[in-house]
Amino acid sequence: MNDTVNIGKCVIRTDLHYLVDSHCWVRFNDDGTLTVGITDVAQNMAGPVLHVYIRKKGMRQKGQNLATIESSKWVGPLKAPVSGEIVEANLALEKDPGLVNRSPYGDGWVMRIKPLKLEEERGALLSGAEAVEAYRRKIEEQSVKACAEVAECEPK
Repeated sequence: MNDTVNIGKCVIRTDLHYLVDSHCWVRFNDDGTLTVGITDVAQNMAGPVLHVYIRKKGMRQKGQNLATIESSKWVGPLKAPVSGEIVEANLALEKDPGLVNRSPYGDGWVMRIKPLKLEEERGALLSGAEAVEAYRRKIEEQSVKACAEVAECEPK
């Protein structure tokens, strides 16, 4: 069972790891890869996602773009949370980019990465109560009204 915490209408899953400033989440997979997506906070702020432009497979350094996400209110990057090789993209997003809104932590994942320097770069990722508190502060500091206005997502 996955634990979730609601901050207003935004959901933070405590079983995931986050780069709060980049609004990206990371799931550690059993095969050593990482699944990456945008948070419920990010999709609430962006509004309905119209397009997800995914970068081609290959190497990326931490902070480089993995994808560009476009909504009617916003266009921005999903940045690599760690250095590594893109090994799989969620091709379902090409046909249905709204998956990012409906299931940001489930079917709306963006890509999988095989990390290169995980031990060095992992310290920047927050999880559990630490991630929840960081998001609570960020939402309050930035007055993220979208978290109070948009219906709650259904985490998977």
